[in-house]
Amino acid sequence: MKAINTPLNESDQKVSLFIQEELKRQETHLELIASENFASRAVMEAQGSVLTNKYAEGLPKKRYYGGCEHIDAIETLAIERAKKLFNASWANVQPHSGAQANFAVFLSLLKPGDKIMGMDLSHGGHLTHGSPVNVSGKWFETCHYEVDKDTETLDMNKIREQALRTRPKLIICGYSAYPRTIDFQAFRAIADEVNAFLLADIAHIAGLVATGIHPSPIPYCDVVTTTTHKTLRGPRGGLILCRDEDFGKQFDKAVFPGTQGGPLEHVIAAKAVAFEEALQPQFTTYTNQIVKNAKALAKQIQSRGISVVSKGTDNHIVLLDLRSINMTGKVADQLISEVNITANKNTVPFDPESPFVTSGLRLGSAALTTRGLIESDFEEIANIIADILLHTDKIEIKDKAKLRVKNLCNTHPLYRESF
Repeated sequence: MKAINTPLNESDQKVSLFIQEELKRQETHLELIASENFASRAVMEAQGSVLTNKYAEGLPKKRYYGGCEHIDAIETLAIERAKKLFNASWANVQPHSGAQANFAVFLSLLKPGDKIMGMDLSHGGHLTHGSPVNVSGKWFETCHYEVDKDTETLDMNKIREQALRTRPKLIICGYSAYPRTIDFQAFRAIADEVNAFLLADIAHIAGLVATGIHPSPIPYCDVVTTTTHKTLRGPRGGLILCRDEDFGKQFDKAVFPGTQGGPLEHVIAAKAVAFEEALQPQFTTYTNQIVKNAKALAKQIQSRGISVVSKGTDNHIVLLDLRSINMTGKVADQLISEVNITANKNTVPFDPESPFVTSGLRLGSAALTTRGLIESDFEEIANIIADILLHTDKIEIKDKAKLRVKNLCNTHPLYRESF
C-alpha cells in the first residue's frame, strides 16, 4: 500500500518536475491561444479527485457497473447545471472532447455517404466539419462555404444559394477562427428550406453564449455541441445540448456505446463545477471583459498597420492577416514566442500559404482576461506584438519586449498559491 499513498514528487520526480515547469511557463508567458484558458483551482481539484477510479458505463441510474450512487448524483448535477446554463431541455455531459461530441451527432443523424456542409477550414472552420483529413471528410460527402472575399464575413445569401444547389443533409455553423457574430436564425431558415439538420458547434463561444454576450443557437439548431474549456473556462471535455428532450435522447446511445466507452467521471465532476461557476454573476462580468479586451487588442493592432480579418471582432478572437506586413504566420508565431507570448499560426481566408506556413496569427483574449488583464493591458500587448513583428532585426526591441511581458505577468499573477 506504500506506493498508492506516495505523493507524485516522491514517486515520479521526472513527471513532477515537468508539471512544475509547465506551471512556471503558464505563469511567465502571456497566453493568447484562442482555444485555451485557465481553469479554477476548484475545477482542477474535482478533475484530480478519486472519481478517476470509477467506471460508470451508461447513464445515471442506468449503469453497467455497481457502486455508482455518488457518480450518478454528480453526473445528474452536471446535466442539470448544463441545461440551466444554456436554457436547454436535454444535455449529455459525457463526450471526452468537442470532436467526440461532433462524431456522436454524425453517428446519430447521418449514414456514410450523406452530405454535410460546413465552413472551409482555411476560412475559420474546424477539422471535424468535413476536412478531408478527418473522419468527417472521409465518411461523408462534403461541401464547404466560405466568407465573402471583400468583407471576410459570412454572406448568408451565398450560403443559401450553395445549400439549395448541394442539398446537404446536415449544415454546420460555429467555427474555430471566425471573429464575428453568427446569425443562427438565418442558418435555421436555410436548413428548413433544404430540409437539413442544423448543428451549431459553439466550442469557441460557449462562455459568451452562456452569458448572453453572443446570441444562443439553442432556439434555432437541432443540436448544439461544444467543448467545456475555451471561453467556458472548465476542464477539457465535450458537451451536447438540445432544445427538444425527445430528440436529444438519441445522442445518448451515440455517445455510449456508439463512439466511446466509460465516461470520465472526474472530468464530469469538473464540468459540474465549471457550469456552476458560469452561472454566477461574476462570470457574465468576465465574458463581457473578454470581448472588450479583444476589441481593444484588434483596434490597437490595426492602428499599428497590421490588418485584422473582418477588420475587427465581436468575440474573443482576433485574427491577424500578416500579408499586410509581408510576413507568414509561421515566422510571426516564432517571433512572439521568443518574447514569451504564446499564440498560433493560422490560415486566413483565401490564404496563399499552406496550413503549415499560413498567412495569419490567431490571438484570443479569454485566458488573459482570467488573469485580470483589462483593455489597457491588451493595448500594451498589441504594441509589444507590433514592435516585434515590425522590427524583426532590432535586438533592443526584443529585449525590452521580454521585460514588458514579464511586467504584465508579475502584475497579474495566475495562481496565487503553489500546487
